[in-house]
Amino acid sequence: MRGSQVPVSTTDQRLLDSRGSTDWLHADPWRVMRITSEFVNGFGALTELGPAVSVFGSARTAPDAPAYRLGEEVGRALVEAGYAVITGGGPGAMEAANKGAREAGGTSVGLGIELPFEAGLNPHVDLGVNFRYFFARKTMFVKYACGFIVLPGGFGTLDELFEAVTLVQTQKVTSFPIVLVGSEYWGGLLGWLRDTAAAAGTISEKDLSLLTLTDDPHEAVRVVVEADRASARGTAEPTTPAG
Repeated sequence: MRGSQVPVSTTDQRLLDSRGSTDWLHADPWRVMRITSEFVNGFGALTELGPAVSVFGSARTAPDAPAYRLGEEVGRALVEAGYAVITGGGPGAMEAANKGAREAGGTSVGLGIELPFEAGLNPHVDLGVNFRYFFARKTMFVKYACGFIVLPGGFGTLDELFEAVTLVQTQKVTSFPIVLVGSEYWGGLLGWLRDTAAAAGTISEKDLSLLTLTDDPHEAVRVVVEADRASARGTAEPTTPAG
């Protein structure tokens, strides 16, 4: 730097000076450090987790709703099959899956997110990590899971579902199963994908095979287990198409 570009103070002087504005705490370079710390914390917490499956679903699911009971059964069946359960750590369907996992004696993981209207992890989480940034949290959902099971949910669940499908479809990740639980809830979406999107050529018929639809939580777990075993053997077993 020359001329007017030469700063009037040195870098060390600015670092050691406790006076002045603290706006730098909210500047982009400092955010990079916070983002890095989230990845470090997530990796550190989950790296020894072992086989796990991510379960998605609505935070608004009531404890007396059928989808809540489905979540409990999914969590329980995953633990019985030898897997830890990872959820978003919130209430509703996420809480149900964590509850089922914990009551079955397994590892119940919650990856929380800082939101203005949802706070804290549900009481059935044994290992929890809170995130500021969605993209750091999503990385943990994918990196430490060998499959996704998706319960009825809203925008957040749809976001996680389609991100997972996109990563598999574009081969950005090693292929893993994605199972939708609840044909009455998901049937309309799959029908639109088949009759509108595939018919228009914006997706292929092959893309639809990336999704499996079932009403049976034990069938959902079976699909994940069989795909995981096939992956361990290095064989490519066909995915059951969505119905």
